[in-house]
Amino acid sequence: MTLNQLEYYCAVCRFQSITRASEELYVSQPTISVAVRELEKEFHMQFFNHNKNRISLTSDGEAFYLKASKLLEQARGMYDEFARLGEQTRPIKIGIPPIMSTVFFPRMIDAFHEKSHTPVQLQEYGSVRACDLVASGDLDLALVNMDVYGLDRFENFEIMTAECVYCVSRTHRYAGESEITFDMLKDENLILFNTDSVLNQTVYARFRSMKATPRILMTSSQLYTILNFVRSGTCGAFLFSPIAVNPRDFVTLPIRPVMTNRFGLVWKKGPIRKQAESFIDFAKGYDITPYL
Repeated sequence: MTLNQLEYYCAVCRFQSITRASEELYVSQPTISVAVRELEKEFHMQFFNHNKNRISLTSDGEAFYLKASKLLEQARGMYDEFARLGEQTRPIKIGIPPIMSTVFFPRMIDAFHEKSHTPVQLQEYGSVRACDLVASGDLDLALVNMDVYGLDRFENFEIMTAECVYCVSRTHRYAGESEITFDMLKDENLILFNTDSVLNQTVYARFRSMKATPRILMTSSQLYTILNFVRSGTCGAFLFSPIAVNPRDFVTLPIRPVMTNRFGLVWKKGPIRKQAESFIDFAKGYDITPYL
């Protein structure tokens, strides 16, 4: 005896028709007929009287129907109860740009855990890829550059605005400058974030407007790797001003005209998990100014 067999049997009892039960459950009539016969064979009983145009329950069939209905009700209740428990313990999956994970987000997660036992699972993606994963349901939320294309597909909440700066070592030829322009960068070796970064798109657009092609030495998602290359003094990198770099080794130059980007959380429109809602509410009340 299986739950599927009981489900089929009870549907036949309710409708007094295999055809109607088949339509209701989207299961073929032979499948339902076989399930009923197997139950009758297992318990050595006849559950239905088969007349010319209809079927009806025998006394044994009626007694079996009452027991089967209660079992199915208990099974559904058990499933719902443990599904809710599982939902509570399933982590909130949040996408985060690798570079921005060095700014305020780790402390925000720690503060959230002080108020909630819901686990959080962070996954590193650039903003473009993260938005695609939120749209597909593989991520609950994502911290993204809000200048990403197609932001109107999502609900969103802005957390911060960050100015883009140009980072060089103290031995770089531009280390003594007060600011940097894209004209000055035409012949420079540059390091960019990974290809799914919105900042990259902005940088390329600036160069295209000058009918110039940037000299890209490397793309990377790891701040440690980027700074190691910049330390050589032969290249520079685009970073965001809240990202802390050691002033003994590096100089961050303002870019002119100014380049700013907004960062915030995005999530799917429509109903979302309560746990994700709780994180959004927490983020809206979290003060990040001490880290900027």
